[in-house]
Amino acid sequence: MTKKDKYQKYQDEQLMPAIGKGDEVAFSTLYARYHVKMLRYFLKMFFYDRSKAEDFVQDLFMKIVEKASLYNPSQKFSTWIFSVAHNMCKNEFRRLSRKPTVYDLPEISITQDFSNLDNPEKQFALALDAALLTLDEKHRACFILRYQDGFSVGEVSQILDCPKGTVKSRLFNALKKLAKHPQLARQFQNIEL
Repeated sequence: MTKKDKYQKYQDEQLMPAIGKGDEVAFSTLYARYHVKMLRYFLKMFFYDRSKAEDFVQDLFMKIVEKASLYNPSQKFSTWIFSVAHNMCKNEFRRLSRKPTVYDLPEISITQDFSNLDNPEKQFALALDAALLTLDEKHRACFILRYQDGFSVGEVSQILDCPKGTVKSRLFNALKKLAKHPQLARQFQNIEL
């Protein structure tokens, strides 16, 4: 059995000590598991700026290699990596707030009608992506982490470093705002926090 095969069976938390020692196979295994998830998260947080999202994914994984010793093995790795990613986003939004920035928003718009698409799931996904752009960074992060990345309210609280009550409040307000969009209203009527 090769090291690569062996590491495929390891949990994320078990790979981190090897990464801390410079093990490239352990890093490759973890990268393969998370790079697409993290790219998706950064894309949604940065208004679908692919270049910026890809840069942030690379920076995130560099931080994981360089700061592997900061990882606490008693903590769930997925919560930790999203926490690091969220802090990177927060720092970027803080940096951008100090200087004027113009984003080239994607070709989707919340006023765009997606009902002409044949696939109802695709209609909903595009309408949701457009609507997420209308949320501020805190509400968008809560929604993405809870409903698209599947974290519990407690895990979202850990990732965002805020109380569970704050997470619930942000989710409630995000859902309320998203439900106002005609193409999303029906899907958000009975959603659970």
